[in-house]
Amino acid sequence: MPASPLVDAAPRIDALVDALAGSHPEIEVRRPGAETAAYALDAGTRREIVGAGPAVAFPADAQQVQRVVRAAAAAGVAVVPRGAGSGLSGGARADAAQLVLSTERLTRVIEVSPGDEVAVVEPGVVNADLNAVLAPHGLFYAPDPASYAISSIGGNIATNAGGLRCAKYGVTRESVLALDVVLADGSLVSVGHRSIKGVTGYDLVSLLVGSEGTLGIVVAATVRVRPLPVARRTVTAFFPSTAEGAEALGAITRTRVRPSVVEFLDEPSLDSIDRHSGTSLRARGASLVLVELDGFGIDEQTAELSEALIAAGGAVRTESDADGAVLWELRRSGRGIDEGEWFLGGDVAVPKSRLPEVYAAFAGIARRHDVRIAAVAHAGDGNLHPSVTRTIPEGGDPAHPDPALHEALEDIARLALSLGGTVTGEHGIGSVKRELAALELSDRVIDAHRAVKDALDPQGLLNPGKAY
Repeated sequence: MPASPLVDAAPRIDALVDALAGSHPEIEVRRPGAETAAYALDAGTRREIVGAGPAVAFPADAQQVQRVVRAAAAAGVAVVPRGAGSGLSGGARADAAQLVLSTERLTRVIEVSPGDEVAVVEPGVVNADLNAVLAPHGLFYAPDPASYAISSIGGNIATNAGGLRCAKYGVTRESVLALDVVLADGSLVSVGHRSIKGVTGYDLVSLLVGSEGTLGIVVAATVRVRPLPVARRTVTAFFPSTAEGAEALGAITRTRVRPSVVEFLDEPSLDSIDRHSGTSLRARGASLVLVELDGFGIDEQTAELSEALIAAGGAVRTESDADGAVLWELRRSGRGIDEGEWFLGGDVAVPKSRLPEVYAAFAGIARRHDVRIAAVAHAGDGNLHPSVTRTIPEGGDPAHPDPALHEALEDIARLALSLGGTVTGEHGIGSVKRELAALELSDRVIDAHRAVKDALDPQGLLNPGKAY
């Protein structure tokens, strides 16, 4: 019987680790083993069971990243770039035949320039930590994923992360001006510019943002930062049903107010928060429109928004700063996953006017596949995060959900596409959504993706098996 690919790869991994230890002892490299098992998975694949983890390198600067990539290329070993491991699509999943290149030690905020409204950061800087550095300058970094307290800027760039404030400030791509990138041959290139405007050559920055580490490894990013708003305010509107709340979202668009955040939580999501956080949100209604306003004229914004939501049937309240902070934390982390349930999460997006149709379709999809569906939405830009669950029967394997859950998510993805949307709004394709990507991307478009990949990584060494 022929040896498995993992067995065949073991000598190459050992030789690579030995070569790095001999030529670059300043770079910490851990051999495959039980102590590296956590580096085989990310948050999206954490329920999988692994034995020995992959080899992991921990470069501390751009030059060390180059040395690791060159050594891996010479050894013919694939490299899986990894940030904080908070991704939800298996984009950092790695096996024992691969080398994980962790950016967790690349944590310098190299520069903050209030005059240019830019910051230069290494990829391992955590989103929240960057904002802590910016705050004394009266600035903030706008991209705001729910995992902002733990996710790194490099990981945000890899997936073109969005988050809550996309409604007003856009996704990560809108905040990235320039990148320093190590390519698959170990060369270091700079793309983009520090200026806000610039159209010289192809827009390689936009190409690299969202490429999930398949085209290069970001070692520094020049990002736009913005003045902290003079005021922020939280407004809530509870509705008697999910359908009524979803329909009311259009009333916000019809106002002259442009909130920084518009989130929508359906009835099952409120139930989940109450169950896992000990709250009583359901006592206030069966769905919630959660809005953050910011900037000048906050009283006028509040009045116009409140009038529109009341007219749409909402029970509207302007929250205190303390109560607002609690609600935002509940939105980010209040829901939980029951150990006795299979769980799969989605990340579709549709034109925001079509959100009511998506919520209306959930009941039929749930019945068809005998699953439960809940969804929170970044309603300001039409991005939904449906969760599909089913109780694990006696003898069921927690690490391998019933195919019905995957089928339900595929139905949701097909629905999103039929409404002019996409199968992933901000989490990326990674390794777990490639079949869904094939629903959206034509063969000719996939060929174009592969041509770009071949031009920058002809050996296919950077994060193989991810993104398309």
